[in-house]
Amino acid sequence: MPPSKPLVEPLILRDFLPYRLSVVTEAVSSLFATRYQERFGLSIPEWRVVAVVGQQGELSTQQVIEHTGMDRVRVSRAVIRLADKGLLERRAHPQDQRAQVLRLGEPGRAIYEEIVPLARDLQAQLSAALTPEELRTLGEILDKIGHRTHEMAGEEEAGGPGG
Repeated sequence: MPPSKPLVEPLILRDFLPYRLSVVTEAVSSLFATRYQERFGLSIPEWRVVAVVGQQGELSTQQVIEHTGMDRVRVSRAVIRLADKGLLERRAHPQDQRAQVLRLGEPGRAIYEEIVPLARDLQAQLSAALTPEELRTLGEILDKIGHRTHEMAGEEEAGGPGG
């Protein structure tokens, strides 16, 4: 008996945009983690919290979630681990006692100041594969995909396209 014909056109994974984005993202995150996790003892979620709090000075947990794009559970776990390591200070939010205001402690600030130049160096090394025009275009493309992703997520929450 001959093999049956597929009901749908096969999906070529290497050409599937979500897959390609995921593979590149994972490769970059892994490179970053390999270079800095052992040295600084920070996971990727912990580093993201340190990065945004270090950049802003003080943030609420909700603001960290918004700035990093991570879900509440990942941020919460990272915040707890950072506080346990003495890198992050937490205090009650003045307008909302359920919320917390976060800022780097001195050890956290020292790590931030040491790792930022290394992160910029990694970015420069990755960016060296592209021309300045390609970098600009990549930024625009990522912005468009991010914007469209948020639109689609909003459509799903509202009950589908047009819903």
